[in-house]
Amino acid sequence: MELVNQTLLVRDTCRILDIGGEPEYWANLIDMLGPCCWHITIVNLQTFVVEDNRFASIIGDARNLDQFSDMSFDIVHSNSVIEHVGRWQDMHAMAREVRRLAPAYFVQTPYFWFPIEPHCMTPLFHWLPESVRVSMLMRRSRGHWSKAIDIDEAMRKVQSAVLLDFQMLSSLFPDGRIASEYVCGLTKSLIAIRTAA
Repeated sequence: MELVNQTLLVRDTCRILDIGGEPEYWANLIDMLGPCCWHITIVNLQTFVVEDNRFASIIGDARNLDQFSDMSFDIVHSNSVIEHVGRWQDMHAMAREVRRLAPAYFVQTPYFWFPIEPHCMTPLFHWLPESVRVSMLMRRSRGHWSKAIDIDEAMRKVQSAVLLDFQMLSSLFPDGRIASEYVCGLTKSLIAIRTAA
């Protein structure tokens, strides 16, 4: 909200790009945004039906958003997406797009050193060797991940989320500050934030 309010001090409307988001996420935040003038463009690998004219939904890849020119938006927002786009080169490509498309951004990601892996909800899971994680997922369901039917499915699930630490996120977003979200005194998530100059 601080980023939105800063934008509305100098503009009549706030244009937000949500990379990897869904309308359901914003349904929980509409009351917080209030009646102010804002428009949210949701870019995802799939499109969503949106009935509210303050929203648009388009198909796009977080790593290459060349359908938008530089600084097309006031804020880029992304919640728990960058860890799913692939390995380091893919994350770097997404970060480049975030930084290119708006003067302000808010990019949240789960923290590698939090002891519970947020996708499979298993303590210490993400700290184990990949082969052990694959074996565990082939034995039974874990959190949001169902039991893998074969090694191909298990590998895809295990490699679908690459958690970041403070130094990695700082490297991807060198022009932002890194904030922490806490649960029970432990850092659960990191947020890269850049405010408009």
